[in-house]
Amino acid sequence: MSKRRIHYGRMSVETVDRVAAVTSGRPSTPLQTSWFEFLLDGSLLENHLQKSFPDPTPVQLIIQFLEQASKPSVNEQNQVQPPADNRRNRTLKLLALKVAAHMKWDLDALEKGLTIPVLNMLLNELLCVSKVPPGVKHVDLDLSTLPPTTAMAVIIYNRWAIRTIVLSSFPEKQTKPGPHQMNMLSIVQQEKEMTENILAVLKEQATDSISVLEGALQLKKDFYVHTLRTLDLLAADAAANGETESSTAGLRISADELHCQVNYDLGGIFFQQGCTDQTAYEKARDHFRQTKELFTKLDSTVHVHLDEKRLAGYWNACKALTEDCDLSDTQHTPYNQINSLIRAHNYQAVIEAFIKDNVCLSLPINFRRSVLREFLYKVQQGESSLDEVCYKLCVCNAVRDALEGEVLSVRFHQLLLKPSKKMVDFILEVCILSLEKDRPSDTSRRNMATFMKTLCETLQELPLLMVVSSHKLFVELLKEEDRKVLTEQLRKRSATINLSAKPLPSFYDIPASSSVSIGQLEQQLILSLEPRRIRQILIELHGMAERPFWRVNSKWEVPKDYINVILGIKDNLTKDLVYILMAKGLHCISIKDFPHARQLFSACLELVTEFSPKLRQVMLNEMLLLEVRAHETMAAEGSKERPPPDLVSRVRGYLEMRIHDLPLRQVVGEECVAFMLNWRENDYLTLQVPPSLVMNNPYIKIGQLLASTCKELPGPKECRRTAKELWDVVVQICSMSVQHKRNNDGRVGLIKHRESSMGILHRSKFITFIKKLREPLVLTTLISLFVRFHSIVRDDIVNEVTAEHLTIWPSTLLNIQAVDVEAVAVTVKELVSYALTLNPNNQSWLITQADIYFVTNQYSAALNLYLQAGAVCSDFFTKAVAPDVYTDQVLKRMIKCCSMMNCHTQVAVLCQFLREVDYMTAFKALQEQNSHDAMDSFYDYIWDVTILEYLTHIHHKRGETEKRQIAIKAIGQTELNTSNPEEVLQLAAQKRKKRFLQAMAKLYF
Repeated sequence: MSKRRIHYGRMSVETVDRVAAVTSGRPSTPLQTSWFEFLLDGSLLENHLQKSFPDPTPVQLIIQFLEQASKPSVNEQNQVQPPADNRRNRTLKLLALKVAAHMKWDLDALEKGLTIPVLNMLLNELLCVSKVPPGVKHVDLDLSTLPPTTAMAVIIYNRWAIRTIVLSSFPEKQTKPGPHQMNMLSIVQQEKEMTENILAVLKEQATDSISVLEGALQLKKDFYVHTLRTLDLLAADAAANGETESSTAGLRISADELHCQVNYDLGGIFFQQGCTDQTAYEKARDHFRQTKELFTKLDSTVHVHLDEKRLAGYWNACKALTEDCDLSDTQHTPYNQINSLIRAHNYQAVIEAFIKDNVCLSLPINFRRSVLREFLYKVQQGESSLDEVCYKLCVCNAVRDALEGEVLSVRFHQLLLKPSKKMVDFILEVCILSLEKDRPSDTSRRNMATFMKTLCETLQELPLLMVVSSHKLFVELLKEEDRKVLTEQLRKRSATINLSAKPLPSFYDIPASSSVSIGQLEQQLILSLEPRRIRQILIELHGMAERPFWRVNSKWEVPKDYINVILGIKDNLTKDLVYILMAKGLHCISIKDFPHARQLFSACLELVTEFSPKLRQVMLNEMLLLEVRAHETMAAEGSKERPPPDLVSRVRGYLEMRIHDLPLRQVVGEECVAFMLNWRENDYLTLQVPPSLVMNNPYIKIGQLLASTCKELPGPKECRRTAKELWDVVVQICSMSVQHKRNNDGRVGLIKHRESSMGILHRSKFITFIKKLREPLVLTTLISLFVRFHSIVRDDIVNEVTAEHLTIWPSTLLNIQAVDVEAVAVTVKELVSYALTLNPNNQSWLITQADIYFVTNQYSAALNLYLQAGAVCSDFFTKAVAPDVYTDQVLKRMIKCCSMMNCHTQVAVLCQFLREVDYMTAFKALQEQNSHDAMDSFYDYIWDVTILEYLTHIHHKRGETEKRQIAIKAIGQTELNTSNPEEVLQLAAQKRKKRFLQAMAKLYF
């Protein structure tokens, strides 16, 4: 055996694979069958499709066959020609049809696995082989006179046509693997354009397709569809005797089965048309009724593929939209009852039904919310009499949410901002009626108690608080200690400064005392954070000396934007007080002491409200920044609580504010935009922000482009357009102004001014803004942009950094000379490092950071991060690492990292992880004698028999007896016996993979 392996070091990878397959009986990783092998062996396809888990899968085979059949050819003049109509291509198309026939023409499975262009190509080929008359519209064909398989081909094609129209109307449709994905971005773009062109044609012919399918419903005979056998007969020209056109050829599909499926598909297209044609809903209802009746009549549904839950949803929606709700219909009584009550304008009964449903929980919460939205829409249309119905339904839904432990809606919180005694009484009434009368569950009682506490904490008016806290439900549900704590909190809250009230008279009437020295008072002034005490100290100081006490502490600083306004205050005591209160408040914010900052800013706001509208707005802006930072700090510490609606409204108000001659700090606008991005207020940034703000505020411009790009991911045309705009802005930010200057020798040279940015922001300010973002999708988008930018300016195809969504960005730069390459490199490193401080377990970011280290030759750090990426997605390698994380590219980079660190045994082990084992690299690594890893201690992690045999040979050749024995022991393990079933071999490989990666993690973490 050792002699047989002696020359493996010189073999190609393919040769070693084949030799291993022959000598070892079965390789540990089975080779995937290539598409051309099916051309060579006519029986291979059927045997392959009969496997439990064929690799490639049926849809992958269809893609491969059609990809090869549709490849253009090049003539002798090097001109690209359409695909040749030769025997090879015809056979490939027939193989694709045979795979679809094996799948029994299941459009659900075909639509999930194939793109629209590929499926269009497949079904057009079906029409061709089924001898559908060319050049004749399908609507002009008489299906009853056509051969059964021909008629069925027409029906399948037109079913697909209307289904595709419906599916294309759904938002954010997931992309699927297509035949051209091995090519680059231009081909992907070309495929998108092909899809749009096909959809345009299908929509134009939608009426004809509907007519064809309606005609199929008139046929009462059974139908037949092509099978592998009938397609083989077609290929052998056996159709000459008419066998493939006879009534018994092919797979039989009963009339009821076909009518059931066609009715379902027609119902879908009519339902989609209902938004523009109300009568279409009635047609959809009729077709769905037929579908339901036929589906219940069928004994087996082998050839019927429909979503029963979606059918039920369609049915209920059609009955509601066509006002066809019968209260005697017991199958969906709750829906019918609510819809009937709404049409009868019996709104009080709707409210009572919602309250009863809080106990029985028969209506889905989404349905209840849709009813509320319907009433809100009517109010917006001018039916103000429904205001009370809206707030009562909102309360009912809020109590339902509370009972189920869900987060209360924003609309309910908005209601509580303007409460009334009547509203609070109704809330309490709903709470009582929503608890089960006999014995409410512990969970219901606990959730209701939490709701009562939330109610108390949200209401501001003391009389309303007394109504809630004295209610019997409050007393019954809350424990005595909870009631005491809540009462104390309410008492403290009522004692705090009310921003909407006039300043307290006592704040201005504090008597001065000169019992202490000026030095002691100044020390107290520096240390104090209590606004009333600060004022008292300043009154006493001004009674002793007339000088500016705002200069007592050099650390007291206010923004330069405000300094002139504050120092312009004529009264010296007021000037000192405003300056010191603001400076101390800003210091408290910087050290995240937000409670003291609120007290200081509140007192300052009271003070300036009396004499300066400009300073009052300044303080309101600073208080907004305080609340934004406080909420962002909570989020950074792990809080999942969304910001209150009032805060979001104030942020919007600030961004839209236009007050003449008002000093504005740019940081406030910057953090407001970051706040909106972090809390996914993308609709506002993309749709509602005034255009003038976008033009005048660079942060809003960047925020809008980021929001638009994130909103449209994973990348339709709209996203590509907004992504291009964002790309252009960032490129400008990272570019330098370039001047031409003539040198002493007369030649013209370029002078780059690094500090002179050509963009809407300087790069340093842009980086500062980025580091205020923490929304994962926004950061992923920015990382993707800078990775692509970095790849273009580096121009190193071999060592590219990877990231998500790279295809949405341009692939070239027009003015690459103006780009600050060093700034781009620094920015991408800073950005990824910052993102990982927020979430060190994001596998995509870890891979990107690892790639950055890899391309800069920091192999140890790169390997560490590649291992971290695998660990976080596999519970520290207790599960298999997903193949989209450890792709072949990542594994090859891990192999190179180990190789560059002279860890050659680790290289050999990792070579097994590749989709096709890299024997050449493994053997070359094992030949190295200067290895810095544990060598033979890693042999237990090798499962590939070929590699173990080579190890045995190498150690025998070197006379390394002990190591040879270790290799022999490893190869002699029962579970590695090549005669074992495939499942046993795969299990052995997976076990060793996990153990090896865990061992590597212990070494490098």
